[in-house]
Amino acid sequence: MAEASRILQTTLIPTFSQNPSRYTLKAYSHHYNPPSISKRSSLFNRIRCSVSTASAGGDSATATTVPWGCDVESLENASDLQDWLSKCGLPPQKMGIQRVDVGERGLVALKNIRKGEKLLFVPPSLFITADSEWSCREAGEVLKQYNVPDWPLLATYLISEAGLRNSSRWSNYISALPRQPYSLLYWTRAELDSYLEASEIRQRAIERINDVIGTYNDLRDRIFSKYPDLFPDEVFNMESFKWSFGILFSRLVRLPSMDGRVALVPWADMLNHSCEVETFLDYDKSSQGVVFTTDRAYQPGEQVFISYGKKSNGELLLSYGFVPREGTNPRDSVELSLSLKKSDKCYKEKLEALKKHGLSASQRFPIQITGWPVELMAYAYLAVSPPSMKNRFDEMAAAASNKTTSKKDIVYREIEEEALQFILDTCETSISKYSKFLQASGSMDLDMTNPKLLNRKLFLKQLAVDLCTSERRILFRAQYILRRRLRDIRSGELRALRLFDGIRKLFN
Repeated sequence: MAEASRILQTTLIPTFSQNPSRYTLKAYSHHYNPPSISKRSSLFNRIRCSVSTASAGGDSATATTVPWGCDVESLENASDLQDWLSKCGLPPQKMGIQRVDVGERGLVALKNIRKGEKLLFVPPSLFITADSEWSCREAGEVLKQYNVPDWPLLATYLISEAGLRNSSRWSNYISALPRQPYSLLYWTRAELDSYLEASEIRQRAIERINDVIGTYNDLRDRIFSKYPDLFPDEVFNMESFKWSFGILFSRLVRLPSMDGRVALVPWADMLNHSCEVETFLDYDKSSQGVVFTTDRAYQPGEQVFISYGKKSNGELLLSYGFVPREGTNPRDSVELSLSLKKSDKCYKEKLEALKKHGLSASQRFPIQITGWPVELMAYAYLAVSPPSMKNRFDEMAAAASNKTTSKKDIVYREIEEEALQFILDTCETSISKYSKFLQASGSMDLDMTNPKLLNRKLFLKQLAVDLCTSERRILFRAQYILRRRLRDIRSGELRALRLFDGIRKLFN
């Protein structure tokens, strides 16, 4: 299970709702104008730390770690963190950090907590945001004058403060962060290919890793290389950026009541996720702090939970490194990838219609246990439509794009059977991949001489098995619904044909 609070997940251009939303990092491509900075800080010349620079996304089985932080289950720095937060303005708490069954570390009730009670009250002075003051002021000025966006700015800020160790105001917080966050950023390409070969999360993980690598390379080439005294390679390298982005993906929270500001909120980010609760973090203007309102009562010794959002098991694995028990996540879904056939006589025209609306020849759509979105059906109609329906291609592509104002189902009765069969064929192909992986997972070659690495492999394998089992379950349900619908359509057509034959014979 993942450790600590993972409150919001991501899309680069965030959309807001009542429930906090997270974003998904995209590599940015700003063209920076070099600032004119004459001063150079000597902080990093005095305080340097050594970070191993193994290449990200490689196939090495050994995972290098940063020299700061602690083991993911460690409590050694927990009391120091709470003492420091209390001195900095955190009010007395009804919860404390303890080892827990779900999440390894979490906040546990120390006193009776009522349903509907507000907890935490973390003041803004303890938030880490894009406006936070840098211990190495010159480094912060450089990044801001280059107009670096919030995500890479915060990632660099974390590394800068971590590299300064005790000289940073945030040293107690950083010391309590996991040295290696649970994140797919730490999976090698070989592990992704082996364990997630059946799941679409594999491709999203590869994209995310590539985004992080691209962001780091961009910062290094455009900024770090020009200011080596402020951004020494020993501190600002690929491994430290993998760590900082892992922290951001798993802990950064969007606060709707603060105009959607994103922040790291120490103490609050020690809360773990439960699919059975719906309460989330937000800024409370009356108390002027980050709070959440409990939706159930807690007894002393019970772990207190929040929701990280309405996320699928795959999304939870992608950002937080854990998969809920099968059947416990009512928001679970699986992505189904639909593709145009290149042999289609109208392939070019259909692709042009899709591109016009921001889509490609291959698209992923979420399927839940309760059904699938109208966009998936619209894409299927387009994929199977004959040349005689060319004048409807744009309409179908628009409906598949999620950009139309109308969310009504579009129905083309003349090709409905073909569209449903197309989805069913794709669904069954995906099911076969999951079944093949799950059947082979019991015989994977895990004969390794290093016990720690063996434990890692077994851990990753179990995560993959749990994810694939839950995703295949949803696909089985979709398969059942599709087969039933097709049976109804075909039996209806057969009755209509029999009726037509009867009338024809009558007139003959």
